[in-house]
Amino acid sequence: MKHIHGFLASSPLWKGTQFGLQQFELPPLDLTHFEPTPIPEKLRLGHQIEYIFHQLVSHLDPYEVIAHNIQIKKGNDTVGELDFLIRSSLPARQFRETCQETNQNSKKLLHLELTYKFYIIDPTIADPIHQLVGPNRKDAFFAKLEKTKQKQLPLVFTEEGIQTLTTLGIDPTEINQKVLFMGQIFTPYHTSVPSIAPLQTDCIVGYWVHMHDFELDDFKAHTYYITYKSEWIHIPHNEVSWSSHQEILPKIHAKHQVKRAPMLWIKKADHSIDKCFVVWW
Repeated sequence: MKHIHGFLASSPLWKGTQFGLQQFELPPLDLTHFEPTPIPEKLRLGHQIEYIFHQLVSHLDPYEVIAHNIQIKKGNDTVGELDFLIRSSLPARQFRETCQETNQNSKKLLHLELTYKFYIIDPTIADPIHQLVGPNRKDAFFAKLEKTKQKQLPLVFTEEGIQTLTTLGIDPTEINQKVLFMGQIFTPYHTSVPSIAPLQTDCIVGYWVHMHDFELDDFKAHTYYITYKSEWIHIPHNEVSWSSHQEILPKIHAKHQVKRAPMLWIKKADHSIDKCFVVWW
C-alpha cells in the first residue's frame, strides 16, 4: 500500500484548467474494502503509477476503465498511445459539469492522459516555465506539456486514432479529454519557497543540492537512505536501513558516475525525514 498512499498524498500540479489543459479530479476514496493487486516489480515507475491509477479508478463506482495503453498504429509502426479511456456512470448533468461541457449531448467517455513527474527548480534558467526539469536535467515540464497538447491529445482525432477507436466501437467525437498531471517538486537547498503559480505549492515536497554542498558540515550529523526509483513516490518512513553521512557518500558517487541523481531520505535528530536529490551536474 505504500505506492497507493504515496500516490494519494500527491497533488496535481494545478487545479482546474491551465495551459489549455483541464485536470481530472480524483474523487474522495474510501479504501476500507479496497484490496490492491500487487504491482509487478519489473515495471518502470511510470507504468507502476498507471497501474495504481487503474486500480483506484476501478474502485470508484462512477467510473469504469474500458481501455488503457491503447496503441495507435500506422501500418506496422506505433505512432502513439492513449493512456486511458474511462466511462462514467455519473448522471449526465453532473458529468457535463465535471467536464465543464455545455453541450447537452455530451457523452460519458473520457480520454485521460496521466503524467507523474519529479522536477527540480533550476533558478539558473531565466524563464520560470522552463525552470522545472528532471533531476538529471531531462524530462522538462514545458516539453512534456507541449507533447501532451500537440501530440498525445490530438492523437485521438488523427486518421489512425479514429480507425483504432472505431475498431473498439468508440466514436471519437463522443469523447471528452482531460489530463491528470501530477508531480513532486524540489527547490534549491537553503532557499525560500518560490512562487510557482499557477502550479500548486503543495507539490513542493523537498529540496535538491549539489554534491560539493552535500559534503559540507550541514549534512554530516544526519542519517540517510538512498531510495530505489520505485520508492520515489513513497511517503518517507522508518522501515529502511539508515546509513551515516560517511557511509552514504560512496553510494552517491557511484550513482553520479553513471549520471544519475539519487533521491535520499534524510533523517534528522528530531526524527523528521526530508526528501532530497543530490545532483551530479
